[in-house]
Amino acid sequence: MTAKQETLATLQQMLALLQGERQALAALDLDRIVTCTSGKMDLCVKLEAVEKASLDEECLGVLDAVRRLNEINRRLRNLIASNVQNRLGALTGNNAPYAALPRKGTSMALA
Repeated sequence: MTAKQETLATLQQMLALLQGERQALAALDLDRIVTCTSGKMDLCVKLEAVEKASLDEECLGVLDAVRRLNEINRRLRNLIASNVQNRLGALTGNNAPYAALPRKGTSMALA
């Protein structure tokens, strides 16, 4: 298999994985979301080794589709997170964004 064919196959795997992630997000299937995230990281490692100058028109087209679908999934994740935050805020009576709690043993007092 040539380097171009390997790159194209990896990009097509990423596209399929992102489609699966989108379905998992829609179904709120946490196990599948985690599996997709792990798979995306593995494929990203492979793609980092590819030189952009070596990509032909077909690879660039699939890469563009991958970028668009990843952006759609990112927006969907953010929408889900915002929805959860709003629901938790309604339950607790506090709609403030999440904030980190101070660490144990540290003082918040000003000297």
